[in-house]
Amino acid sequence: MRRLNGWLTLFWVFMIPVSLATGWVKSVIYVSALSLWALVSAHWSAWQAARVEVHQHEDADVREVLDEIRGSDA
Repeated sequence: MRRLNGWLTLFWVFMIPVSLATGWVKSVIYVSALSLWALVSAHWSAWQAARVEVHQHEDADVREVLDEIRGSDA
C-alpha cells in the first residue's frame, strides 16, 4: 500500500504544473474531483494511523503480561 501511495503522490505532484498549464484549475469538475480525492486520502490516512495505534496498544498489553510471567519465575 505504501508503494501505491508513493506513486499517487508523484502523480499529483506531476499534475500540479499540468493543471496550471492547461487551465484545469478553473474547472469546477476538476477541482471537485481533486477535493474528493483529498477527502478520501485524508480519511484513509487517519484510518491507517488508528490501526497502527490499536496494534501498538495490543502489543503493549502483551508485553505487560509477559513481564508479569517473567517476574513470577524469578
